[in-house]
Amino acid sequence: MAQAKTLGELKASGYTPRSVKQELRDNLIQRLQQKEEVFPGILGFDDTVLPDMQRAILSRHSVLLLGLRGQAKTRIARLLVNLLDEYVPVVAGSELNDDPLAPISRFSSDLIKEMGDDTPIDWWHRSDRYVEKLATPDVSVADLIGDVDPIKAATLRLTYADERVIHYGLVPRAHRGIFVINELPDLQARIQVSLFNILQEGDIQIRGFKLRLPLDIQFLFTANPEDYTNRGSIITPLKDRIESQILTHYPKTVEIARSITAQEATLADEQRDRVEVPELLNVMLEQLSFAARDSEYIDEKSGVSARLSITALENLVSTAERRSLINGDEHTVARITDFWGVVPAITGKVELVYEGEQEGAYGVAMKLLGQSIKTSFLAHFPDPGDVAADGRGESDPYGIIRAFFSGGHVVELLNDGSNQDYREALDKVAGLRKFVTGHIDEKLSEAETYLYMELVLQGLAEMEVLNKEALHNSLNFRDILADMFGGEDIDFR
Repeated sequence: MAQAKTLGELKASGYTPRSVKQELRDNLIQRLQQKEEVFPGILGFDDTVLPDMQRAILSRHSVLLLGLRGQAKTRIARLLVNLLDEYVPVVAGSELNDDPLAPISRFSSDLIKEMGDDTPIDWWHRSDRYVEKLATPDVSVADLIGDVDPIKAATLRLTYADERVIHYGLVPRAHRGIFVINELPDLQARIQVSLFNILQEGDIQIRGFKLRLPLDIQFLFTANPEDYTNRGSIITPLKDRIESQILTHYPKTVEIARSITAQEATLADEQRDRVEVPELLNVMLEQLSFAARDSEYIDEKSGVSARLSITALENLVSTAERRSLINGDEHTVARITDFWGVVPAITGKVELVYEGEQEGAYGVAMKLLGQSIKTSFLAHFPDPGDVAADGRGESDPYGIIRAFFSGGHVVELLNDGSNQDYREALDKVAGLRKFVTGHIDEKLSEAETYLYMELVLQGLAEMEVLNKEALHNSLNFRDILADMFGGEDIDFR
């Protein structure tokens, strides 16, 4: 059938027209029967959003994906293209991509009437059958639907009474394809009204022309919840005409979130070769996002995009890469101290409430990091608050570590310290290595051992057992009472 070059050859091939919604439905049925993946790369929606999308397609519905930012709404919309036929025939030169056996435009009707079975046919690839428009306040009816083109009228010497002077907008040009409007609430109410007839009756009106174009379009809209901002909302009559509304959501588990971040993060090959990111840090990155979504400082209605974790991982790797380049290390392992380079990925992606504004974006980011450290620390080691705090006896597993810092010792971890400096600083802490190996069941590599050693110090600081002081380019750990009493034997290097 794809070899047909004329209308006559197409008829001889046995081609039968199908609506785009029927086409999507038929191809989805085939995918489901063959157990093929329908929406590749979409993670965490297997039991919620994706079944709803499949039901909407089977029902031949227009769809509204409603959810907070960073919930893969646009990604799902773009993957619908894969359910279209690879090629469909169109009348050559048609603005509206007319089906040769069911033309709707004046151009195609006239051409077929004139040339009959010799009418030339083109083949339209599915990648060209997707139209996406970001709704902005300046979008006009002419942009979406069309308008009279005076230049075309003058060039063709036509009066304004001739429908050939019409310049069609994005929606008519998406005939026999998929049309997506992102952020639908941003579209002015009077513009939303212009979509009524298209959704309900499938036709359009342009500047009073008495024409009816039975457009065949799969509509898909995306939006944040109406109360997200005061910028606008979806008017009720339009929402009523959208047949399926599907709610999206953020990843429900850290494991799913990790998979999304690993899939979406853009890392150069040399970064992957130079920098190793242990599993512990990957989990801590995702815990940052989960903590942000529950934080009293962040507006829960605005959401915390999955892009926070993605860009945070990219920044973490780049921070470790920069450190290794400065020190001439051929290979390095990311550390908790490298999280200072993740802060810029957090501050621009959270919308603060009043309390958060008082705290400041940087302060909120550091609190989130501290909460992530505390969560990971308590997941691997006993709570210091549940054991004796006198530093003596077998009841306190942190006794030797407490005694070390009580003796006035200070441990300094440089942000840009070399691998050797980092390990030497941690090795100074009496009992730290033995404590880690005694509480972590799985076999640790040498690099992982040092990472967990750092986690112990960071965790004890978050639990207020140690004092952590952030200087310009380093972190200092000391006994929490040292600053209060100022013993002379404290090493303030």
